[in-house]
Amino acid sequence: MRDEAENVYLKLGRSLEEGRKAVSRIVGRDTEALDRSGVIKACVETVAESTTDGVVSPMIAYCAGGAPLSLLYKAINTMDSMIGYKNERYRFFGTAAARLDDAANLLGARIAALCMIFSAGILRLFSFITGRVYVYRPLNALLVFARDRYCHQSPNSAQTESTCAGALGVQLAGDAFYEGVCEHKPTLGDELRPVHIGDIRHSVVLMYAASVLAVLLCTGVKLLVLSAFL
Repeated sequence: MRDEAENVYLKLGRSLEEGRKAVSRIVGRDTEALDRSGVIKACVETVAESTTDGVVSPMIAYCAGGAPLSLLYKAINTMDSMIGYKNERYRFFGTAAARLDDAANLLGARIAALCMIFSAGILRLFSFITGRVYVYRPLNALLVFARDRYCHQSPNSAQTESTCAGALGVQLAGDAFYEGVCEHKPTLGDELRPVHIGDIRHSVVLMYAASVLAVLLCTGVKLLVLSAFL
């Protein structure tokens, strides 16, 4: 995910058209008509969502059941990506995959969001200590998470997307086109400032920090469980 996000960052720095093509590799929406801010938002949203299904949920599955459960999780998640279609022809065909994926990510999405909130606080403190200009807003991340975490068709997607929007102080989501059809979606977060290309890298840093916290959390839980049986 980091590599794909960095690719969007570099290509968008060259031209809008290259940025659109780069982000089309990681999003399901139509990208041909996206403006510069639209490309940035699409990339940031994907990084935020991938913190759940690309990092934290597989980590939890591995911690709970080792390689077999983590492979089962990735099979469910991949099945949703491949056949969880939005169009009318395949809606029922993909419903089972979509619902299974929702169930598989229920815990991971919420843990990922909480890790992102704590990570925003740690990164804010680090910026203060080093004298750098702060970017992350942990309190706003918590407030937006509490308000907007269910503003999505999926029970999980907005958990981390709303947290990331709040942490960066930007507004994400909103209407998007899929196969030429406009899908109306609520926005996530408040537009405290306009998005800029640096937010792509800021979202990746937040993903990495949240991943480290998730590792520590899963390791701590695993050690507690093992110690109870020793």
